[in-house]
Amino acid sequence: MALSDVAKVERNEAGIATVLGILKQRFGERFQTGQSLREQHGHTTTYIPNQAPDGVVFPESTAEVQEIVKACAEHRVPVIAFGTGTSLEGHVNAPGGGISLDTSRMNRVLAVNAEDLDVTIEPGITREDLNAYLRDTGLFFPIDPGANASLGGMAATRASGTNAVRYGTMRENVLALTAVMADGRAITTAKRAKKSSAGYDLTRLLVGSEGTLGIITALTLKLQGIPQAISGGVCPFPSVEAACQATIATIQMGIPVARIELVNALQMRALKNYSNLDYAETPCLFVEFHGSDAGVAEQAETFGEIATEYGGGPFLWTAVAEERAKLWKARHDAYWASLTLRPGAKALSTDVCVPISRLAECIAETEADIAQSGLIAPIVGHVGDGNFHVLVLMDVNDPAEIERAEKFVGRLNMRAIGMDGTCTGEHGIGQGKMGFLERELGDAVDFMRTIKTALDPQNILNPGKVLPAAH
Repeated sequence: MALSDVAKVERNEAGIATVLGILKQRFGERFQTGQSLREQHGHTTTYIPNQAPDGVVFPESTAEVQEIVKACAEHRVPVIAFGTGTSLEGHVNAPGGGISLDTSRMNRVLAVNAEDLDVTIEPGITREDLNAYLRDTGLFFPIDPGANASLGGMAATRASGTNAVRYGTMRENVLALTAVMADGRAITTAKRAKKSSAGYDLTRLLVGSEGTLGIITALTLKLQGIPQAISGGVCPFPSVEAACQATIATIQMGIPVARIELVNALQMRALKNYSNLDYAETPCLFVEFHGSDAGVAEQAETFGEIATEYGGGPFLWTAVAEERAKLWKARHDAYWASLTLRPGAKALSTDVCVPISRLAECIAETEADIAQSGLIAPIVGHVGDGNFHVLVLMDVNDPAEIERAEKFVGRLNMRAIGMDGTCTGEHGIGQGKMGFLERELGDAVDFMRTIKTALDPQNILNPGKVLPAAH
């Protein structure tokens, strides 16, 4: 399904003009309409066309978010929450114009409850800044999607990343939310208790809703103790299948691996060139273990033995922080490294997730599809939970190449769904994946529309995202 078929939102010119005037008078310099700033708040991370909002406002409190939403509701104007703009499926585009609500000034830590292992924050603080703030407490927030994203945006897109195999995703790590709903009321979805059976789970409803049901203005997050010791390294394999089989064996043996990341041979070539790594251009696993000094050494040795059984190795691991940091910096720079494989090209970044038993099969079929399609598209994967990413490099000025890339992504999505997986493990639906939601979930999407209509009857909260048009 083409983007143009699913992302149409009618503009309300009169309402937009009125709200622009209201917000300019109320917020002064904290409301801007310059073209470059507006385009920065449309989608720029991937090839999806930029759809800029009509204005950008910078609130500093939940009360100010309420004011903004009430004005937009009164005049039926879209309002799109914005964190750092690192999402990958057109989440922050404004297909019907409207107001981008930038939460970057709402970046305070509101309370650290070290004894309870939780923290309450505003949505604009980034994960790196939060962990820098927490460093002296001996605690950290483990969800690491690679980009230095805002925590509000990470909750809204149900982000995960390299640590998810051990610590879970945002879904498991958000205890409570404060959110401004479409009528301007602010609600708190839960208390700080570790579990509750009180009413509907509105926290989980809003986590992953991509700003279409409410605008997050505060979050209470679970924290973890900083491990006493960390070991990690890189292990080469003769094939993607061998690497995946070693991953499955590691998980099934109960080894508490913290991160286990796959890069295929093409991605390893890019990492070597970009980050000056000295490894063979073969499929590799980047692995990390958290625990005690003795524990991480034992886990690394056991993993090395497993890798050998599947033809991998040698597993070169280290407990030296600087050496590990270089490896993970290279892994997190995979996007930028991939661009060196085709200078001047733009990237279409996509992800799918399948049951781990189908992972090797899914990746092998995907690599064959890439070769048959004549595309340049390296693969990386959070293979501990069956999730992998493909970065398709293409000439965005060549319609035929765009069509070829989009058809490949369509086949990839359907391949994952056919293996009882999902068209997106962590990127979200946004605009780019809307055509596959009904194919994955069927009639469940009708009930999603019912929820959206009940909570946002005027369709002002990030319209044109997640839910495809009803047939």
